Amino acid sequence: MGAPGGILPVDKPVGPTSHDVVARARRGLGTRKVGHTGTLDPFASGLLLLCVGAATRLSPYLTHLDKTYDAEALLGVTTDTLDLEGEVQEVREGAEAVTPEALDAALASLAGPQDQVPPVYSAKKIGGEAAHRRVRRGESVTLAPVPVVVHALDLLDRDGPRVRFRVRCSSGTYIRALARDLGEALGVGAHLTALRRTAVGGFTVDEAVSGDALDAVPAAAWITPADALARAGLPWFEVAAGDAELLAQGRTVPSGGLTGAKPGGPVAAVEAGRLLAVGEVDQGRFQPRRVFVAS
Repeated sequence: MGAPGGILPVDKPVGPTSHDVVARARRGLGTRKVGHTGTLDPFASGLLLLCVGAATRLSPYLTHLDKTYDAEALLGVTTDTLDLEGEVQEVREGAEAVTPEALDAALASLAGPQDQVPPVYSAKKIGGEAAHRRVRRGESVTLAPVPVVVHALDLLDRDGPRVRFRVRCSSGTYIRALARDLGEALGVGAHLTALRRTAVGGFTVDEAVSGDALDAVPAAAWITPADALARAGLPWFEVAAGDAELLAQGRTVPSGGLTGAKPGGPVAAVEAGRLLAVGEVDQGRFQPRRVFVAS
């Protein structure tokens, strides 16, 4: 692809950071204009949506999407980071004795809207600085709860103290914190030992390219900007003949055929499957805010 541009779903392997994957993509695709729509920790694997070329301007419309994960928690052991990379804080007895009924009840109690306390080892900002930096300097850090929604939380299997579960949740939900809360609900503590993101909104890891093969991306792997926004749930309309030039100049055009748009919400203007602009509709007129077509 000589001038790459669009959304590229990538299956990040365990080990590299999300920034490492972006760096690999920049080298492999031959462009500096690469970004992602949601970080995965180094020990996690799975779907990372890369925005390439002009599509880097689409990230605000993709970062809010629900996420789906397969995860594993180890009951009976807590760590300071809430995952396997941290130092053990406590080993508690009773993990093997947790009954199936108690486990089901604990998982059910964590579903739905809730105020989740983020991990202190996180990128949450305190006074403009990431919380994890303050913690590593020895400072005491307290983070305020954040409203999140766990849409579904299902048990996959259990092997003694190891519990595998699948979760579909709102953006901003920490699965490490969910493992912590599961352990506390059971009274034995827990930490996250494995994590794989399998979906971001309507995008799935099954369509992703390997994070180790970003220097030879097949054309079929790319998702066009217009398709990406449609899959993200943005309303769209087909621009009338001759109106593309007006949009290129930042002028308003009629939004005929558009239905279901929220007042003030983002709307995509397309022409024959090509994204022309993203903007807002008011009284039947589309006002472009981000233009993707040149005059």
